[in-house]
Amino acid sequence: MKAAELLSIVLNALVMGVFWGPWIGLTRSLATFEPAAFLAIGHRLNLNLAPLMTVLMPAALLSTAPTLVLSYGNQPTTFAATLAGAALFAVALTVTVAVEVPIAVRIKSWSTTTLPADWRRHRDRWAAVHVIRVVAGVLGLALLVAGALYG
Repeated sequence: MKAAELLSIVLNALVMGVFWGPWIGLTRSLATFEPAAFLAIGHRLNLNLAPLMTVLMPAALLSTAPTLVLSYGNQPTTFAATLAGAALFAVALTVTVAVEVPIAVRIKSWSTTTLPADWRRHRDRWAAVHVIRVVAGVLGLALLVAGALYG
C-alpha cells in the first residue's frame, strides 16, 4: 500500500504544483498586464499546460483508487484522509473543466485586434476561480500525506 500512497502523493503534488506556481508567480498580477502581454502569457500557458494537465489531472485523481481500495475497512484514517483528499482534487478537476477550460478556450481565440470589450471580466473570473483550485490542491495534498503518515 505504501507504493500506492507514494504514487498518489507524487502525482497529486505535481498537479498542485501546477496550480500553486502560476498563482504565486503570475495570477495575482494578471490585472496589471496590458492586453498584449496578457494574451501572450495566456496563450503560452495554455499551449504548455493543456496537453500535460489533460492527462495528469485524471491520472492523479485515479491514482488515489488503489489506496482507497487497500485501506477500506482496515485503515480508517488512511481511507478517510485519502477520500477527502481525492474529493478536493475532484473539486479542482470539476472547476477546471467547468470554468477554467472554457475561459482558456475563449482567450486562445483572441488577439489584440479581436479582444472583446469584456475581456477583463473573463480574466478576473479565471483568476478568482483559480484560487479554488489552489486551495483544493493544497488541502487535498495535505490530506493525502496525512493519510499516509497517520493511517
